Amino acid sequence: MSKFSIQDFKGVVPALLTVFDKDENIDEMGMRQLVSFLLDKGVNGLYLTGSTGEGFTMSSIERMRVVEIVMDEVAGRVPVVVHVGAIGTKLSIELAQHAERAGADGISSVPPFYWRFNEDQIVKYYEDIANATSLPMIVYNVPLVGLLGMNAIKRLAQIENVKGIKYTALSLYEITQIKDEIGEDFLVYSGADEMAMAGLLAGADGIVGSFYNVMPELFINIYNAVQNKELDEAKRLQKEAVEIIMYALSYPSFYALMKVMLKWMGINAGYCRRPFENVTPENEAIYKEGFKVLKEKYEIHDVEFLKHL
Repeated sequence: MSKFSIQDFKGVVPALLTVFDKDENIDEMGMRQLVSFLLDKGVNGLYLTGSTGEGFTMSSIERMRVVEIVMDEVAGRVPVVVHVGAIGTKLSIELAQHAERAGADGISSVPPFYWRFNEDQIVKYYEDIANATSLPMIVYNVPLVGLLGMNAIKRLAQIENVKGIKYTALSLYEITQIKDEIGEDFLVYSGADEMAMAGLLAGADGIVGSFYNVMPELFINIYNAVQNKELDEAKRLQKEAVEIIMYALSYPSFYALMKVMLKWMGINAGYCRRPFENVTPENEAIYKEGFKVLKEKYEIHDVEFLKHL
């Protein structure tokens, strides 16, 4: 049973990686270690089985198992939202209903994808899933599967259980517009890691992102600096984040690189599933040296993984 209100789902929220072993099986101990690491760092919640979690490479049974492992490890310490998006509404509903049984505090989904669905079909998809459980739902605006216009967002906000939006588009002025036209109680989560500060300044209630897995302390410091109106400090920290992220994104499979970055800190984050490429020992050595150069060039002293190079 859910422990938190969706209004508690704020602050810094990693879009959790899924830990696989070399044979591409879910690594339960690795999952637990990663969750424990992030909770010890002080993150405010977790977002499961989305794009960063390689959710679309897993079967429904596997996605459900990840939810069960994480919910058990979290043990009610922070709110958890489960991404239930799938290529069919029936599958999404099954995942949503399982998330509710597992005790999740909310659900979320990308819009229906692959086929070019129109606005009415997208709204109906979200309506069907939202009505299938009593959990609050976070809809999703992301360029990868097609951006929603303001009209669609307003229509979605009228669905009873839809309580917010994960906003990964770069047109951050719309965060302000959403808050103004829909209302302050409609939650907005900024989803672009490299624009976390800007998203918060635009009015986002929280930030949900991939790189929060590997340097949560940096984004917690950005969040706190914005809350305390220490904007010069927030700007400095965001610049550090951008430099690290841009370098990491130069690797073809940055999810795999993030798992190696965690390994440097003694966290077993395992491997990615194909067709994602894993990091070879040769590339690991190259990127380790590259991060050392980055650390010295930008005098970055407050990011833990850089201390383990």
